[in-house]
Amino acid sequence: MSKKTKHVLVLIAVNVFFVLVCFFVLVPVLYAFSVSLNAENSLLGSDFSFLPKHMTLQNYKAVFTEKPVLLWLKNSLILAVTTLVISLGTGIPAAYAFSRKRFPGRKAILKLLILLYAFPSLLSMTALYKLLSPMGLINTRTGLIIVYTGTMAVFALWNMKGYFDTIPVEIEEAAMIDGATQLEQVTKIVLPLAKPTIAVTAMMVLVYVWNEYIFAINFMTGSDTYTLAAGLYSLQATEMSGSWPIFSAASLIVSLPILIVFFALQKNMTEGLTSGGVKG
Repeated sequence: MSKKTKHVLVLIAVNVFFVLVCFFVLVPVLYAFSVSLNAENSLLGSDFSFLPKHMTLQNYKAVFTEKPVLLWLKNSLILAVTTLVISLGTGIPAAYAFSRKRFPGRKAILKLLILLYAFPSLLSMTALYKLLSPMGLINTRTGLIIVYTGTMAVFALWNMKGYFDTIPVEIEEAAMIDGATQLEQVTKIVLPLAKPTIAVTAMMVLVYVWNEYIFAINFMTGSDTYTLAAGLYSLQATEMSGSWPIFSAASLIVSLPILIVFFALQKNMTEGLTSGGVKG
């Protein structure tokens, strides 16, 4: 057997393997889709089949007509976009400063931030509740935005700093020799090079806020203030009265915005823009 033939066979085997992996990963999604089309609430019944005997789109209609999913979607969008803007708006400049500048207390601050970020946010729930409650920020979007931003701004700082450290300083020095100001170096050189990491960081922030459940369910007490994660939980809060087909339909619908954002950012997330930036 020739070397080329072996290479082709190995490539085919690898592709088949990953196709099978993708299939098994998609099984829960396909199962949820099957349940969402089921005309009967028989998720746990012995007569349930992967292909429903009685199929209907009524469950998807019920998501929008019987449940306040659109309101929950609005709440989640406001929280996600606001948290994203504040986290990146503060994290990126701070990351650049910590990457390029040397000032007293720099290492101590970085160590303190990573130490605080290392602790599970669940441990701070009681303290945050007692801090926000006297200010009237419980059961408000502002309170949740403060909580989310406090977590994700630190994540954005560390994630972006690691990437800024890999961008050669010589690029900025060359631009400075050509007469570029500090602001122009950042906006016209550094940030365009950092597009892939900015996209990844933005995606991580969005996914965190979109899926966050613990703070949302404890800090938001009214159904009109629920996020999507808290709202979905309320659909199945009581196992006996909940409708699994409606719950499955709602779960699939609320996952679409994140999928759309992921595919929109996919190109930037996979590009390596710094390669070949500096010779020699």
